[in-house]
Amino acid sequence: MTSVSTQALRFEAPYQGEESARADLYGLLATLFYGPPTKDLLDAIAQAPSSGDGVLQQAWNDLAATCEEAQAQKVRDEYESLFIGVGKPEIMLYASFYLSGFLMEKPLAALRSDLDALRLQRSDSMPESEDHIAAMCEVMRYLILSEDAEHSSLDTQKRFFSTHLQQWAGAMCDTIMHHPQAVFYSEVAQLAKHFFDVETQAFDMA
Repeated sequence: MTSVSTQALRFEAPYQGEESARADLYGLLATLFYGPPTKDLLDAIAQAPSSGDGVLQQAWNDLAATCEEAQAQKVRDEYESLFIGVGKPEIMLYASFYLSGFLMEKPLAALRSDLDALRLQRSDSMPESEDHIAAMCEVMRYLILSEDAEHSSLDTQKRFFSTHLQQWAGAMCDTIMHHPQAVFYSEVAQLAKHFFDVETQAFDMA
């Protein structure tokens, strides 16, 4: 998987060190789910060199091909139509909705408790609640890159992923992929679902 520059973490926790492919992909997904991509990001994904095989690589290739043809304004319109809209969004991006059927419910409270234990807090610049898929991906990226041995351990990563992502992220991706208005974001969701499947398998084997 090819590295693509993404936005900085919105969780206020320092980290250093070289980014890994996993962290890069979590960061890219966070950026794409947090808001519509800029033309520069679309171009960066489209032009990124690619190699390898497998379903995850194919999903990446499909996204890159879509980015090559995509128009930033149309992608923005799609994002706003799917995830913002007027009144209730067409598609929710929050864990609480998929786990309880409502927003701001017990899953969010449990997540906040675990974030407190990790000494992480939502940045004031991030308007979304902590159970937004973008925030979840950013936490995973932080855990992978953290210099804190406890935070970056596979046990911590696995615990956070299995508790707060694994149970609902696939259903969210399926909802996006099957929505008739999802074109660009259908490819993003396909990449995300394959990536989360790979993460699940890897953690199960760890």
